[in-house]
Amino acid sequence: MSLSSVARSITRTLWCDQAWLSDPRTGRGGWQPQVLMRMNAQGRWDQITPCVSTPPADAEHITAAMLPTLVDAHSHAFQRAFAGLAERREGGHDDFWSWRDRMYGVALSITPERMRDLATTLYRGLRAGGYGHVCEFHYLHHDPDGRPYADPIEMARALIDAAQAAGIGITLLPVVYERAGFNAPTLRDDQRRFAADLDFALRARDAVRALRLPQVHAGLALHSLRAVKPETLARIDEAIRGDAGPIHIHVAEQTAEVEDCVASTGQRPIQWLTHHVPMDARWQLVHATHTTPEEITAVQATGAGLVICPSTEANLGDGLCDLPAWLSAKVPITIGSDSNVCLNASEELRWLEYGQRLKLRQRNIAAAPDQGWPSSGERLFDLCVPSGAQAAGLEAWGLRVGAPAVWRELSHEITARGPQQSWLDLAIFG
Repeated sequence: MSLSSVARSITRTLWCDQAWLSDPRTGRGGWQPQVLMRMNAQGRWDQITPCVSTPPADAEHITAAMLPTLVDAHSHAFQRAFAGLAERREGGHDDFWSWRDRMYGVALSITPERMRDLATTLYRGLRAGGYGHVCEFHYLHHDPDGRPYADPIEMARALIDAAQAAGIGITLLPVVYERAGFNAPTLRDDQRRFAADLDFALRARDAVRALRLPQVHAGLALHSLRAVKPETLARIDEAIRGDAGPIHIHVAEQTAEVEDCVASTGQRPIQWLTHHVPMDARWQLVHATHTTPEEITAVQATGAGLVICPSTEANLGDGLCDLPAWLSAKVPITIGSDSNVCLNASEELRWLEYGQRLKLRQRNIAAAPDQGWPSSGERLFDLCVPSGAQAAGLEAWGLRVGAPAVWRELSHEITARGPQQSWLDLAIFG
């Protein structure tokens, strides 16, 4: 697949032979013929009309089938420097926690210049892999000694510069990171670059917004329950009251994290969140790998979304989420590249489904023919498009009026291989 995007200073009219459009009432997508699409000078869709047999004279003819891009709802750009470099085990045991220790060493070596170069290459790779926007869960705030830069958002600026150079939208999520664990009063020394209280993160969020750059947005993140102090969590609702931006948190990724949370608080992580924090649709739970049915029901009642990162969760040995239960609860679901061992949106969707097949020893787990989705790939894709907008704090996403004018084009090799009803399956699984 190729990815196309629009220059921000011109208007364009496209006439596409086939485009994947979603019914706003049902969320169900489908191929529509002869689609006329107009974009404005701000790089947003002004008109999308199917079945236009005669295009205007100024329309560019797109013969390839057009798809929406997806939002990468969870990325740590600096970890791309570590991708593929932790696949050896010299001792008797290796797990998430030993990987984390090695990752901290990499974090201590990243300069703003290195971050800019690394993220530019990464974001171009994400663009080529079918993403049109990235949510950057950003906690590499300070210099290698742990001191704030003269410009407190210098590292964030490097990420923004990279996104703009790569032509991808970005939602910066400055992270609150206060302690090393539930019973630790402070951070470890090798976490010194991450140190940020709620006030720092809010100032960073507002500074990014004050830049007023096109396709640059900002929200807030809490690293995890173990990394944020209880008194900070008690302030969250007041701190974000009246703000429409998203708020993300890692939660229930590892069984040890769940066990530590129970030992410290008497409740599991998601159980604690839903009992103590008034979550709503702004909230995004990243991973949520280890859950109970009661926790999923509680999340559903809040309107919060779920971000699953299949390639990273596999790489780190996290485990597999209860996808059928999340789907049944109709919780908004999208995907993220996380540690950036994989930059391809189709591959993330493929492994989201394949992991469940391996776990349950069945096929087409995500399919829901009774709801109009006999295809697993189509259902996951259709769910991720609007959920990505929610995760990034965007008003709209996809091939719809008001959304940023970005798209993917299916290769002619794909569309020639099978019937139209299989094109999206071929793109994801073939």
